[in-house]
Amino acid sequence: MRQFQVTSGSQDKGVRLDRFLADRLPELSRSHLKRLIETGHLVAGGRTITDPSMRVKPGLCFTLNVPAAKPAKPEAQAIPLTIPYEDNDLLVIDKPAGLVVHPAPGNPDRTLVNALIDHCGESLSGIGGVARPGIVHRLDKDTSGLLIVAKNDLAHRSLANQLQSRRLKRIYLALVWGAPAPAAGRIEGNIGRNPKNRKKMAVLTHGGRPAATHYAVRSHFAAVASLVECRLETGRTHQIRVHLAHRGHPLLGDPVYGRKRPPAGLAPAVADAIGAFRRQALHAHVIEFEHPRDGRTLCFKSDLPKDFRDLVKILEKI
Repeated sequence: MRQFQVTSGSQDKGVRLDRFLADRLPELSRSHLKRLIETGHLVAGGRTITDPSMRVKPGLCFTLNVPAAKPAKPEAQAIPLTIPYEDNDLLVIDKPAGLVVHPAPGNPDRTLVNALIDHCGESLSGIGGVARPGIVHRLDKDTSGLLIVAKNDLAHRSLANQLQSRRLKRIYLALVWGAPAPAAGRIEGNIGRNPKNRKKMAVLTHGGRPAATHYAVRSHFAAVASLVECRLETGRTHQIRVHLAHRGHPLLGDPVYGRKRPPAGLAPAVADAIGAFRRQALHAHVIEFEHPRDGRTLCFKSDLPKDFRDLVKILEKI
């Protein structure tokens, strides 16, 4: 639970209570504040205030208690899944682009979690949290490829530990603008929220969390684009997309960190194909880990999906 204290001044005399609080607490919406007041979460002068339309008097100290949000329990939904491997402890999922991993504002259902609950039943309940049962790591909505899901606490603890200790190996394939030089290397730079746009991540000179990405160019398409293999040393939000964009080689199709339009001079068919690719060109190609129960090494590979392969074929004609 969070607690806020706000004291009214002479300039606040006669202002509606919910408007006064909304001005002082911009992180909370006015509608949210109204509900909190009506449900008895505001105290002033030793008494509970439940009228959001009350007119404020100067010199009052208001204490607002904001209860922690309770995550909604996702429901089972029958969504087809591609499952390269499954046993009593875990699943390996080959996620298509467009599928959100877990429910969140804007995507309350039709997620991978909803599909997993339908596939596994109540066995996933509570593993790793109510809102993200079984999820060990995630992929962005429009990133395709492999991820692991734990089916019990033993598997979840082991896989999470492997992820943290960097023993869980992940290799991605990305199409980027330009030709990275050198052709292989390590990109290092702390990643955190972009101070100018909180919806984006950025490489920061101060703050953020340490992040490192190893890359190697697999193919060049003239000097226009390259197919790059990326190995994660850490796993920060949007890490590959942010690191490569920071180096001047954003991913093709990336709506957040990419270019708005193809460079001039491309053949119309090539420019049209690139423009029609409406997601970041990123695919989780390989995943390798130790089985949580017996320690054997498991390695899985996922072929590039059709939209990605088709774009590569177009680029090969440059």
